[in-house]
Amino acid sequence: MLYYLFQYLNEIDFPGAGLFGYVSFRAALATLISLIIAWMFGGRIIRLLRKQQVGETIRDLGLDGQMAKQGTPTMGGLIIIAAILIPTLLVCKLDNIYVIIMLIATVGFGAIGFIDDYIKVFRKNKEGLAGKFKVVGQVILGLIIALILSFHPDVVIKEKVETNGLIAADDIRIDENGNIYQWKEAKSSKTTIPFVKDNEFDYGWLLAWMGDNYMSWVWIIFIPIVILIITAVSNGANMTDGLDGLAGGSSAIIGVTLAVFAYLSSNFIFADYLNIMYIPNAEELVIFMGAFIGACVGFLWYNSYPASVFMGDTGSLAIGGIIAVLAVAIRKELLIPVFCGIFLVENLSVMLQVGYFKYTKKRFGEGKRVFLMAPLHHHYQKLGIHESKIVSRFWIVGVMLAILSIVTLKIR
Repeated sequence: MLYYLFQYLNEIDFPGAGLFGYVSFRAALATLISLIIAWMFGGRIIRLLRKQQVGETIRDLGLDGQMAKQGTPTMGGLIIIAAILIPTLLVCKLDNIYVIIMLIATVGFGAIGFIDDYIKVFRKNKEGLAGKFKVVGQVILGLIIALILSFHPDVVIKEKVETNGLIAADDIRIDENGNIYQWKEAKSSKTTIPFVKDNEFDYGWLLAWMGDNYMSWVWIIFIPIVILIITAVSNGANMTDGLDGLAGGSSAIIGVTLAVFAYLSSNFIFADYLNIMYIPNAEELVIFMGAFIGACVGFLWYNSYPASVFMGDTGSLAIGGIIAVLAVAIRKELLIPVFCGIFLVENLSVMLQVGYFKYTKKRFGEGKRVFLMAPLHHHYQKLGIHESKIVSRFWIVGVMLAILSIVTLKIR
């Protein structure tokens, strides 16, 4: 909203109004507003949750200090969602398709998590929303987002095409070899493959056997892949939310990584230099991620050890969905196992634990475990490592994975 106001003020030469034309300024402003909202209103929301007796019910798993968290307010994801939505609505271009997609993801996944938390807290059902209904909600949201990404005319990339230079266009350039080219807009189903020199993969190639018109059917492949990615990452974030500050801090690190990718992909100079896909209008995602980073960091003010509030599924499903959707939008979904490595390992630890237990029980009559407890962070708790040290070390690993992800832009 403020963007359009300052755009008008700039047209009448109001001093300083032109700053809103810079993505960097609006991203910094969104981050600052988000931090202030989380910090100033977080305490009020926590007091309201306490008044409503929205406390976490803890099952005794034999973990050190676990039962001391009994009754700590949950549904703190409301703080994160508010700190994302308000700066986005104030600072972003609201007619930008990528902003619209991210708003759908934030509200949609937040709503699924809220319903789950509501059932746990107010209906006194520890299981919360039945798993099948949770997955159905994730699939429906994934389908909506995948359809928009597949068919909306504004979701395009620009590719370098050589020209004779006779075409009048603002985006005509000359490369280091003297070749004249321009950025040509096109619908595309390409994505980025990390660590590969010619690092673009087109989902349509999987349908090449269908004949000359195979590209018109690429959505058959793309949509299920998007749904799978969104469901997996949102559940991965949910698994990671088990220690004070773990999910929030890890998500902030991932957010910085995605903001860097979005900025580079939306700038044709950097896109050309790094030989990555140029995605026009994706610069608004940098601003959205600024709000996302501010929300996660601001939430840590109350969620760091010892936590005054838990984000609950309201927050964890929302941040997981946001990360997945944005990664797909900027064509970096195949890098998710790297920069979301923490989420991936947490998810895999549960799958390995459950799978191995069932296998050994069927084979030997007695179930055995790979880890002392899953998800992985509980395994380290069982080893006697303090909660805050586990979280700090996971953050360090997250930073290392973020750096590795960014380095893949040059290592091929």
